[in-house]
Amino acid sequence: MKVVAIGGGTGLSTVLRGLKHYVSEPTRPAQFRPEITRLTAVVTVTDEGGSSGRLRRDFRMLPPGDIRNCLVALAEDEQLLTQLFNYRFSSGHGLRGHNLGNLFLTALTNLTHDFAKAVRLSSEVLAIRGEIFPATLADVHLKARRTDGKVIRGERSITKTRVPIERLQIVPARCKPLPETLAAIHQADLITLGPGSLYTSLVPNLLVQGIAEEIGRSRAVKVLICNLMTQPGESRGYSAADHIRALHEHAGRRVFDHIVLNKQPMSPSLLQRYADEHAAPVVLDLDAVCKLGVKPICANLLIEDHVARHDSRRLAKMLLAVANRRAR
Repeated sequence: MKVVAIGGGTGLSTVLRGLKHYVSEPTRPAQFRPEITRLTAVVTVTDEGGSSGRLRRDFRMLPPGDIRNCLVALAEDEQLLTQLFNYRFSSGHGLRGHNLGNLFLTALTNLTHDFAKAVRLSSEVLAIRGEIFPATLADVHLKARRTDGKVIRGERSITKTRVPIERLQIVPARCKPLPETLAAIHQADLITLGPGSLYTSLVPNLLVQGIAEEIGRSRAVKVLICNLMTQPGESRGYSAADHIRALHEHAGRRVFDHIVLNKQPMSPSLLQRYADEHAAPVVLDLDAVCKLGVKPICANLLIEDHVARHDSRRLAKMLLAVANRRAR
């Protein structure tokens, strides 16, 4: 089975962390479980905040943070070396706030003058179970038109807006993906998108020229992994169907066969913590989802660890089961 996982932020790394356990290894005998022969991550590159944003401005490179998260998630051994990649400096003039992995990718990019090659070399260092491609190598930025007609620019402005987003754009609009990305999508048996911030981690991938079209043409099983929670600046009040509509409208076509939804209740204390931040669990409006031509798959997928997260192992098992049912 060939799998392509698309997204950004911590959501994509959660998916990859579960799927990597099913990647086949030439050195071990085949096991009686669904195996992935090729696992490809396609990662958004519009981040402008934190360590990634600083490195992007200082070195005129693509933001490394989401790529670093995926490298660590796919690493064979998430121990010392991967801990080093995630190590964040808490002091030091110029170093404070930076991750060592971000600095490593920056150094390799400067040495090779090629961000994609730097990602590939980092993948070899960490012996990852898969491959990682940035959604585009263009220096792209986001702008959005709100429902009140105002245009806002940059990822940070979009995440903080209190007025709903009507339309998102990437600048430059005609940026292209790597040929390897389109080839992986074309050959895929399973394509996933999400979870992640709707307008800053998910939609931007579909706006890169050719990606949405290739997904639409693909005969793979195409699954949207819905967010557990709404986000105050991007998807406040959005239901599951609202997420699908936004993605299909920006893709210009229906691209998903299924949507994975969590039905596991959340503890009152965590609900209250999110409510204080004007966030809430995504409403599961299943009838509306079905009317959009998308089949809902509901399961207990929640892990509470100070925040709400998907259980990566259960999620991966479910995704592969859906793809195998289609194959049979």
